[in-house]
Amino acid sequence: MARPWDGAAVRTVVVTGGGTGIGRSVAERFAAAGDEVVIVGRREEVLRDAAAELGARNGGRVSALACDLADPDQVQAALERLPARIDVLVNSAGSRELAPGAGPHGVLARWRGDFERNVLTAVLLTESVRDRLAPDGGRVVTVTSLAALRGGGSYGAAKAALHAWNHSLAAQLGPQGVTCNIVAPGTVAGTGFFGARLDEAELTRRAGRTLVGRVGRPSDVAAAVVFLASPDAGFITGEILQCNGGELLGR
Repeated sequence: MARPWDGAAVRTVVVTGGGTGIGRSVAERFAAAGDEVVIVGRREEVLRDAAAELGARNGGRVSALACDLADPDQVQAALERLPARIDVLVNSAGSRELAPGAGPHGVLARWRGDFERNVLTAVLLTESVRDRLAPDGGRVVTVTSLAALRGGGSYGAAKAALHAWNHSLAAQLGPQGVTCNIVAPGTVAGTGFFGARLDEAELTRRAGRTLVGRVGRPSDVAAAVVFLASPDAGFITGEILQCNGGELLGR
């Protein structure tokens, strides 16, 4: 895959949640374009296998770093292994909390889990490496969800919190020439997010809600992320780019 811009030096890219799904597809796009990529996530074996496979296909430019990004102690320890300069940071780590239980304790577990898995995983790392973001060209791209715009209980609320945070982050880092944007996907098949719920009948139903007649693929979201991370997107910041095939129109 050719680089989407000409004459640019190799960049250092950090992708959280890079072992599977959307994050892995994002990492692959950057690695294929010649960038040096670090994938970060909780599952060491999954990350190691992904880095080896992506690196073998793309000249060995992919490395893995296991870290629970919702744990400040682990984030602090990971700083020693993260690059001193980061050209692109992609916050793609996240999941839905499936904690069982009823009553206030069940509600607390669900809401706290979604907040930790989706908000803290982005905020703790980004705030910890903001001084490493390359001036006059650094990029922060955070992957959220259509649920943040349409409603989705504790999960949607957590993703919506990232939208508000991104606005502040863009204002703070803009004077340094660093842009901060959101990609909000709709239904994306080929990930572990939906589990067995996304059967053929559900895929057909969800495809019917779009304007293009299909659900998304991880590569669709990766393409949006790569664009926002490119030099050509240097005048776009604080934005939410919907990537949902027209399932929910932008506003």
